[in-house]
Amino acid sequence: QVQLVESGGGSVQAGGSLRLSCAASEYAYNRYCMGWFRQAPGKEREGVAHIVSGNGMTAYADSVKGRFTVSRDNAKNTLYLQMNSLKPEDTAMYYCAAALTAPCQIVRGVFRYRGQGTQVTVSS
Repeated sequence: QVQLVESGGGSVQAGGSLRLSCAASEYAYNRYCMGWFRQAPGKEREGVAHIVSGNGMTAYADSVKGRFTVSRDNAKNTLYLQMNSLKPEDTAMYYCAAALTAPCQIVRGVFRYRGQGTQVTVSS
């Protein structure tokens, strides 16, 4: 019923770009909001961005503002994270997440469902 499958991760040099995708089951995609969080080895989980399903409102962590963009494709039940100007400190496992109720707090690392993750590695 709940499926969140991430793709698009990889290795890139600092300053480069990647676009992550999250293919969601219809149930997951229509929850209150969806977004992304990340976790690097030995570090705490960090919310990255989220987008509210009904009104398209977005929120970003300060560390990625101006560089990352979260978006949705309703025809494909897919969530995206466009990541530009990548930095070595962006290296982490990136997870797609969905939350059920307002207020959306995925950008604070709070969610109900998550995928298995996709690795992003940025070299200097």
